[in-house]
Amino acid sequence: MTGAAEQSPAPQHEVLVIGAGFSGIGTAVGLLCAGIDDFVILDEQDGAGGSWHANRYPGIAVDISAFSYSFSFAPHPSWSRAFPPGAELKDYAEQCVDRYGLRSRLRLNSRVLQARYDESMHLWQVDLADGTTLTGRFLVCATGWLTRPKTPHLEGLDTYTGHLVHTARWDAELDLHGRRVAVIGTGASAIQLVPEIAPQVKHLDVYQRTPTWVFPKPDVPVPAVVRRLFTTAPWTQRAVRLATDAVTEVSFVIAMIHYRRFPFLVHAGEALSRLYLRQQVGGDSELTAALTPAYRLGCKRPSFGKGYWRAFTRDNVDLHTSPIQRITPTGIATADGAEHPCDVLVLATGFHVLDNLPPFPLHGQGGRDLREFWRTERFQTYEGTSVKGYPNLWFIVGPYSFTGGSWFGMIDYQVTHLLRVITEARRRGATQATVRPEKHDASFHRALRRQPNTVFAHPSCRGTNSYYLDAHGDAPAVRPSSTYEAARRARQFDLDDYHYDRAATTPAPAPRPTGAHHATD
Repeated sequence: MTGAAEQSPAPQHEVLVIGAGFSGIGTAVGLLCAGIDDFVILDEQDGAGGSWHANRYPGIAVDISAFSYSFSFAPHPSWSRAFPPGAELKDYAEQCVDRYGLRSRLRLNSRVLQARYDESMHLWQVDLADGTTLTGRFLVCATGWLTRPKTPHLEGLDTYTGHLVHTARWDAELDLHGRRVAVIGTGASAIQLVPEIAPQVKHLDVYQRTPTWVFPKPDVPVPAVVRRLFTTAPWTQRAVRLATDAVTEVSFVIAMIHYRRFPFLVHAGEALSRLYLRQQVGGDSELTAALTPAYRLGCKRPSFGKGYWRAFTRDNVDLHTSPIQRITPTGIATADGAEHPCDVLVLATGFHVLDNLPPFPLHGQGGRDLREFWRTERFQTYEGTSVKGYPNLWFIVGPYSFTGGSWFGMIDYQVTHLLRVITEARRRGATQATVRPEKHDASFHRALRRQPNTVFAHPSCRGTNSYYLDAHGDAPAVRPSSTYEAARRARQFDLDDYHYDRAATTPAPAPRPTGAHHATD
């Protein structure tokens, strides 16, 4: 080992966290509770909250019960509704930032251009759009999925002369009252947007490529007396959370992951959705047929709706299933030969998900780009969070990370995993932790072995344009595991599944303080 005079400078931060949404906030809180306070949170936006900061279209709301869609260590007793509007989620994110003293650690308006690993110094170098470079011992990619809006490849889109807007980049000054509006897309965003704007507009055309399974949304107000009870007796809110977690786990996670074993759960869900559709549209058999999916429930992301299907029974709303042929300067021409004028064109076309992983060039050992690795050798991770050949790096949301249950449950077990490794590296005086290739491959192959039992293997999933599936036919957007199993594995995986060593040119890290613990322990 070289002498002190030859040692290279230590990294600027022990941990770099990229993303100030809930994934980044949860990571930061976990780091603090583990006694790791030398970190910075980078985000390209001008505020915290991630998707809840960027997305502000009319009707935006959480589509899973807020009692599950929140940190277990930071319950929020003041939700106005069971499925509160997006503004409340944004406020909750800001409250968490202030509650845990993260404001001074935020570095906003900081877009990451690329990250590369220095193999000799065991640190990550992150280049920002402002020309600066930050270095960190460990790197946590907490950027989420819904960060890069997808613009459809439609002929003539650049010739449109009306008002063009994507739901992910909503224009707050846009007034839709009395105007002809076209919405392209019928996914989660459209399901919230359409019933919200239908009463305002002169006419609304909705263009559907693939229908979505929709369920009734039990969006009831939370009475003031219940909110007071949650404040004075927090255990009552924890009990509600256990119930909503269990419902989500059985109705979505178990149904999708163990489809071959419990197909009746999927069939029951489809029956419920069809019943809801008939109740919403009445006896219109043609409309019912057009809105009924031809694929198994779970192939694509299902959603909760509040008046979405009923909106198509309005005189001023039309559903179009004929493919879009081209966009004209004043409207949309469809393959059936019709042209539909519109003053405002709304792209409710979602986000790049798998094709946006990672969301920036990321070079590991040997300089290999992670995008190249994943696209040539398939999306793969160890326990949904780390990748062989990319030391000191963890994803909160990566291939095989999300079980389909609570987003916050995923954040919890992913943070638990990375904290165990970082604190073990500190305990050993190591500057590098690399998942062992054979352990990485075993984890990946376990996921592949389980996929034939999932709903994603059903033939009807092919051709659905589901972001759950990739070009190889794998479903890396979903971890074939229950949330409880994923959490258990995060707590119990063998720490020796990683190889630890220390760079000869780098000062030893500070020892971990005794008595540290994760916020959710």
